[in-house]
Amino acid sequence: MSKVLIIGAGGVGGVVAHKCAQAPEVFSEIVLASRTESKCRKIAEQLPRPIETAQVDADNVEETTALLKRIKPDLVINVALPYQDLSIMDACLNAGVHYLDTANYEPPETAKFEYKWQWEYHDRFKKAGLMALLGSGFDPGVTNVFTAYAAKHHFDEIHELDIIDANAGDHGQPFATNFNPEINIREVTAKGRYWENGDWVETDPLSVSKTYDFPAGIGPKKIYLMYHEELESLTKHFPSLRRARFWMTFSDNYLKHLEVLQNVGMTRIDPVNYNGTEVIPLQFLKALLPDPASLGPLTKGKTCIGNVIRGIKDGKEKSIYIYNICDHEECYREVQSQAISYTTGVPAMIGALLMVTGKWSGQGVFNMEQMDPDPFMDELNRRGLPWNVKTL
Repeated sequence: MSKVLIIGAGGVGGVVAHKCAQAPEVFSEIVLASRTESKCRKIAEQLPRPIETAQVDADNVEETTALLKRIKPDLVINVALPYQDLSIMDACLNAGVHYLDTANYEPPETAKFEYKWQWEYHDRFKKAGLMALLGSGFDPGVTNVFTAYAAKHHFDEIHELDIIDANAGDHGQPFATNFNPEINIREVTAKGRYWENGDWVETDPLSVSKTYDFPAGIGPKKIYLMYHEELESLTKHFPSLRRARFWMTFSDNYLKHLEVLQNVGMTRIDPVNYNGTEVIPLQFLKALLPDPASLGPLTKGKTCIGNVIRGIKDGKEKSIYIYNICDHEECYREVQSQAISYTTGVPAMIGALLMVTGKWSGQGVFNMEQMDPDPFMDELNRRGLPWNVKTL
């Protein structure tokens, strides 16, 4: 029996609240907080049991600390913006509360995906006797656990890793992003980067692509090489990796719109003076685009996210594919959200479940692959994200 505070009332926050509410034997009390409390109340009305809501500015450490001290949760589930990770971690240290997030910190003024800022908190959390679990979403998150599971059960050494993320869904909108538009566009327009033979190799944004044939009737899709944060921790914790890459699908329509928006400067993250007011173009664009939470009833199709892993077992070369298939319409029927939010929110709830029940524990700051993968893999099957392993 535990009390959790969920910070963030977007699409992912809604899924986390739904899934925690489905497990009253674990999460006896739930508080949902956001800068806009009305969003929390709207989610609360959808749930099968009552939860508490609260207003908080997660950028404000003192305000967040005061909320934590007032409600005294066992764990904070941070599904707010990545810019707010450090302020929420500071508040957790101030109030003596365990911490979990789904995406690594990035500074607002630079599209830079690194764990260094959060890894630097390790000694402080360890000294306080607290645990901080980073990246308990799908990618990062489940993909890290897939890698750890493969290392534990299928390989003596892992040499190559390709994380492949396909959204084969369609929402019918001219241009929309399936999660926070600002974060999505910052990711996609950043330079690509992959690990090869002990060094990082940088590529121009979306300049490397190939076709991959996906299971479950999805079929062949074009995938584009990007940089994603889990590559940093996985190459650190699995030093036998000779190559590690991340790939994602994008429709031609999405890329066409994105190219135009880039060309006219709408994806810039530096301030522009407009009639005496400083405006960040990407944040203004975010205000114009559809709210990802509104795409739930519109989106049809499936997602497929998984790892192609190659290595050595008993002296022989071996290759496997571990993946999950998620259906947008089934997700909406269950939690009133599309599969992108679902595949992030369910792993956040599972990570929280394992922490509050003591199946995952530690003092300091940890990435997902540092934990025992088996209980997490079991919960994926139990909580709505069943996985498959296929020998290649």
